[in-house]
Amino acid sequence: MEVLLDSRATRLVMSSEFARKQGFKLKRLERLMYVRNMDGSLNKEELIEHIVEVNIYYQGHWERIEIDVIGGQKWMVILEMLWLAHHNPEIDWKTGKVKMMRCPEECGKQWRPEQGKLEWQKQKEEEAKEEAERK
Repeated sequence: MEVLLDSRATRLVMSSEFARKQGFKLKRLERLMYVRNMDGSLNKEELIEHIVEVNIYYQGHWERIEIDVIGGQKWMVILEMLWLAHHNPEIDWKTGKVKMMRCPEECGKQWRPEQGKLEWQKQKEEEAKEEAERK
């Protein structure tokens, strides 16, 4: 899935086309919300009419959140500045790699992968062994 990390975005946003293709249950908002363009101007073509409640899983990170749904998006999901600040991921802007190394405890992050997909299991086992030794 393509996700845009946008430090200028002020909302979590999902493409309406992506939401429908994935079969997400759309919840209609009681009050519609206007969308602002990147330059701060009001987007009169698009309104936020729905949200979806989704689980996000990435590198051991887990959380359940609500995301605004709008049309006319190139990206499937846009993650906003407040989300980035809260989770404080390690981002290599040159390679595009994102590591969820500094998540707050409420995210459900229980282990932190060190080197790629194969190392996570070894690290998880080591952490379990250390925990057992402390007891």
